[in-house]
Amino acid sequence: MRKLPILVLSILSAFALAAEDSAHHGHHDIEDHHHHGMEDMHEHAHSSTAGKPGNPDKVSQTIEITMNDQMRFIPDQISVKSGEIVKFSMKNAGKIPHEMVIGTMDELKEHAEMMHRMPDMKHDEPNAISLAGGESGSLVWQFGKPGTVDFACLIPGHMEAGMVGKIEVK
Repeated sequence: MRKLPILVLSILSAFALAAEDSAHHGHHDIEDHHHHGMEDMHEHAHSSTAGKPGNPDKVSQTIEITMNDQMRFIPDQISVKSGEIVKFSMKNAGKIPHEMVIGTMDELKEHAEMMHRMPDMKHDEPNAISLAGGESGSLVWQFGKPGTVDFACLIPGHMEAGMVGKIEVK
């Protein structure tokens, strides 16, 4: 019975975070935030130099990426054009969860710190996809100005073990 208070506390803190987050976006209904808050979240989540969420109807190329338990993305070096909308077709070939989060290295490191503090945090952002072992999914992203964009698995320990990649935007 010892685990019950911890479970209750974690559920309460999750609701508190969701309520705080929805209040931040001007939504009062937690459910509403998850279903209709995407437009708000786009502005909030990523006015990143890495780009922005892409329109799935305007994808110009699909790139297949495999994540594995050797803490690697295959491939981990990708080249795209500035302004291009890319669909990343993701497969977790491992047995443990992995994710791909797109951003600048500074954003990724900051986000990784947050993940260390709240390891059970689930990503619901347009620049991230989390997959359980054996799962597949996709992520559509529009790349901004030329330069280098990074991606990493921010599950604690994974980025540190080398689960990172680079996207060259030309």
